[in-house]
Amino acid sequence: MQFDIDCTDGPAFEILHPVVHSAPFVFNSPHSGRSYPRGFLEQSRLDALTIRRSEDCYVDELYAFAPRLGAPLLKANFPRAWLDLNREPYELDPKMFRDSLPSYANTRSVRVAGGLGTVPRLVAEGQEIYTRRLCYAEAEARINGVYKPYHETLRNMIARTHGHFGYAVLIDCHSMPANVRTGDNEKPDFIIGDRFGASAAPELTRTAISILRRMGYTVAVNKPYAGGFITEHYGRPARGLHALQVEVNRGLYMNEATLERTAGYEALREDLAWFCGELMALPDRLFADMRLAAE
Repeated sequence: MQFDIDCTDGPAFEILHPVVHSAPFVFNSPHSGRSYPRGFLEQSRLDALTIRRSEDCYVDELYAFAPRLGAPLLKANFPRAWLDLNREPYELDPKMFRDSLPSYANTRSVRVAGGLGTVPRLVAEGQEIYTRRLCYAEAEARINGVYKPYHETLRNMIARTHGHFGYAVLIDCHSMPANVRTGDNEKPDFIIGDRFGASAAPELTRTAISILRRMGYTVAVNKPYAGGFITEHYGRPARGLHALQVEVNRGLYMNEATLERTAGYEALREDLAWFCGELMALPDRLFADMRLAAE
């Protein structure tokens, strides 16, 4: 049986290229897609607004300055509720399917248990997406047709950057609900995730935090978001491959009930450009020192 993976009105994902790739950075927005496949909507029990609760709304637009700063931006156009790129390729919930999953599927991860696997069962706020159980072939079509090509593209972008500059920094761009709290019961403006030091050199993480705090923002580190599959998979500091997950509070720029931009949107976009520009201005010598320290 064949399943349609023509998931959007245009390409499933795209790269915004700089005129000249002059900075050793790659930006990635895997959760901001908002072009919903018609077949997916027909399978869903949710209305057109509720199904968007998992989106990192407008994050691709907030970071659209990246090419102007000399770095490419890869962005998904399809929604996270349809296929989550920040998961292992086969993190799947067997309760979602009416047939058996392959033996290599990871059916026991914390993310699967929470309904948020590669093919999610829930949107944010714990609401079931589907009216029926799926065939595994439907998930496999999404994984083979979209997930794997996306990650191949991202991997190649990082490899080319590393080959040209001698190191590469991946900024994985996300947003979080306004009600997210840290262990200290604070609501941070940003959370920087580096997998507790495993995905990026400590100096890079400290610098990112310092810049944001100097700008007047409250910043948490790794809690409750340390970075997902993308940060974990692509961050190899000892090899000169650094990955940071940057979560921005949606309350800074949008109304979460209506998904409309608020007056803070433009100011945040300008601040993000400033933050990234400052981070990208770090000297090559510092990254060389980071690599030596990791080795």
